[in-house]
Amino acid sequence: MKKAALMLMLVFMIFALIGCTSSSSGTDPGNGASENGEIELKFMMWGNQAHMDVYKKLIDGFTQENPGIKVTMESVPFAEYQQKISVLAAGGSLPDIAWVSERMVPQFKSNHILADVSEFKDDAQFKLDDYIPSTLDLFRDGDQLLGLPFSTPPVVMFYNKTLFDKAGLTNPNTLATQGQWTWEQFEESAKAITSKEATNRIYGANFFRDWKTWAVLSSYSWSNGSGPFDEGMTKFTWNDAYGVQTFELLERMMFTDESHPKAGEQVSFDAGNVGMFFDNYSYVSKAREITDFEWSIAPMPSGSQGSVPMLGQAGYAMFNDSKHPEETKKLLKYFASEQGIQATATYFVPPRTSVLNSDAFINQPNNPSKEHIVQAVIDEMPKARLIPGHIRWQDIDNAVLQGFDRLFARSAKAEDNLKQMQEEVQSVLQQ
Repeated sequence: MKKAALMLMLVFMIFALIGCTSSSSGTDPGNGASENGEIELKFMMWGNQAHMDVYKKLIDGFTQENPGIKVTMESVPFAEYQQKISVLAAGGSLPDIAWVSERMVPQFKSNHILADVSEFKDDAQFKLDDYIPSTLDLFRDGDQLLGLPFSTPPVVMFYNKTLFDKAGLTNPNTLATQGQWTWEQFEESAKAITSKEATNRIYGANFFRDWKTWAVLSSYSWSNGSGPFDEGMTKFTWNDAYGVQTFELLERMMFTDESHPKAGEQVSFDAGNVGMFFDNYSYVSKAREITDFEWSIAPMPSGSQGSVPMLGQAGYAMFNDSKHPEETKKLLKYFASEQGIQATATYFVPPRTSVLNSDAFINQPNNPSKEHIVQAVIDEMPKARLIPGHIRWQDIDNAVLQGFDRLFARSAKAEDNLKQMQEEVQSVLQQ
């Protein structure tokens, strides 16, 4: 009897042990492991489907080289992206690796959520010295390196060559070579291209991708030795003669010449009804699909100090609370390697010298000519400027946008509008 009881107890112990073992091998949302025991890394970005297709191939290559690691990708709209990262950080559920833009980095540095990857400099195979040194400045914090860039695009001017030819105009690339591509010439070209026919409405130029991309207009002021902010981002400095000229240029084009669309109008460069359009070089991925007209890219117009394009920047960052830091570093190195940067150079201006001057970047199907890419992108990069970052950028951006709303509504003169903007922005900077 005792022997039977002992055997029964032993059976129960075995079943209990099997149950514990099977439950521990299941999905554990807290440790990033999938049901089959793979380590799962989460990657977040804000790209479109074409960008996601590039990354799917990159991820497939990474997982083939690193069996046992699974990578899931999520795309979040850019307008919601920074807020989403902040919410995930507060909840302790950040992805392992993510895209970050130049506007986000100051806040993320201040929140201490970015992981240091300065050890990459000791990896001879990774070749950190292949990066253009200035492209790493955004991510440096003392001795730390808190990310790596993958895209360093200066704003360029996309132009409809067919409309220039129809108007009998010299194209901007030729004028830039001759030193004659100025803001005055830009404004004259915009007027010449404009058609006010109701059935064939054509605007000479458009500065705005989505009526919030006001920062492109900084190039006018920069090219004349001024700008919206001081270098340390402590003062709003657009309330000066060149700030007034910037606003008056836009007002004149919108309301007097009618060579620029008014706020809210739905126009697009790829539809063929805009002669000149300002955007980051990465817009080329959409422009390549244009078949109805000839197009190319040119440098920003020049002021008294030459041309000064705005520099956009995006990079990869891993986060301090990653549960798999070593595996995440492997993925980051793969994305940011020469091979990875070659893959993303389909759409983005590469920060690695070896790729910037390579066929992988320049000779993409339906690209502008090599001559125009060199003139508008590669030669302009040393001149380009970042708008200084700030941990209260969203509040600053909102205050500036309110000023542009007043411009669009014609509710204040440029001088009065900029004075009010200065008061509103300065109050944020002083908090």
